[in-house]
This record gives sequence, structure tokens and C-alpha cells, in this order.
Amino acid sequence: MAEVDITLTAHDDLVSQPWIWRLCRDFSMEVSIVKANVDEDFACVKLHLSGPAEEIQRATAWLVTTGVHVDAEQRAVGAV
Repeated sequence: MAEVDITLTAHDDLVSQPWIWRLCRDFSMEVSIVKANVDEDFACVKLHLSGPAEEIQRATAWLVTTGVHVDAEQRAVGAV
């Protein structure tokens, strides 16, 4: 198992997309919302992800392809 904290930011149309729901549904990991600020045209969400390192890497790569900006607070995925 690995854990990582990430911050996601999204603008305009991306705010209304269900990207957190997709993370929970499509990837085998636990997603915890640590902090969130969501308006109609801007969202900033801090998430704590835990699960297999490969799934966390796949999930963050998928997020980047959606146009959501991903900032990893930890550059390396740490083992639990």
C-alpha cells in the first residue's frame, strides 16, 4: 500500500465534471477529500490517496489527461 497527498485545480467546464467520482469508481484505491473549495468556475481540492502504487500512478496520469491540474505534495509515492 502507498499513500500520497495531491491538490487538484480545475477551471470552467472541468469543475462540473465528476472526476472525484471517477477516481473512486475506476481505480482500486481509497480517496479521501481533505479540503475543498469549489465554485461555479474554479475548484481546488486536496485529496489523500491510498492503495497500490501502480493504481495511484495510473489515477494521477488519468487526471492529467482530463485537463485537471495535479500538484503532488509528495513527489514519490510512499509505502505504508
